[in-house]
Amino acid sequence: MSEALVAMKTKEARPDIEAVFHAQYGRIARVIVSVIRDHARAEELAVEVFLKWSRTPKTQDENVEGWLYRTAIRVGQNELRRRIRQSKYEQLFAFVRSTPTPEDLLAAREEQQRIDVVLSVLEPREAELLLLRSHGFSYDELASALDLKTASIGTFLSRAQQAFRKEYMRRYERK
Repeated sequence: MSEALVAMKTKEARPDIEAVFHAQYGRIARVIVSVIRDHARAEELAVEVFLKWSRTPKTQDENVEGWLYRTAIRVGQNELRRRIRQSKYEQLFAFVRSTPTPEDLLAAREEQQRIDVVLSVLEPREAELLLLRSHGFSYDELASALDLKTASIGTFLSRAQQAFRKEYMRRYERK
């Protein structure tokens, strides 16, 4: 837990928004980057997460980090869904990307798009668990961020992985 939040809990007052922002901004932006793969857009969305947090007094009372991480994941997922919709519309209107890429980069990009699509259709908690875990969060951090018991994280994570695998195979299994 960051020093800003520890200091806040000892004083039993509302958190210092600027201190929380400075303490958590980097991690929140990295979490969003792990979802949308765009650093500049992730920084914009991270600022939006903090603005939303600062404008909602009831979110500032307890488990601030958990709220920030949950919101960051959800904002990232919304951005991902927006991009998928935009891509579909561009294909409908026959917008062609004229920039050729090497075969390996194309294959990697297609695979990432597949993963993004699968994550966007999973239950929010499952997608949040997988994204935060892939970002290096420990079981304790996952439990705190998602308001779950630490002892149940392994079970939820296993179920999320199975759901991801099942959805991926359903969509992309070669027949």
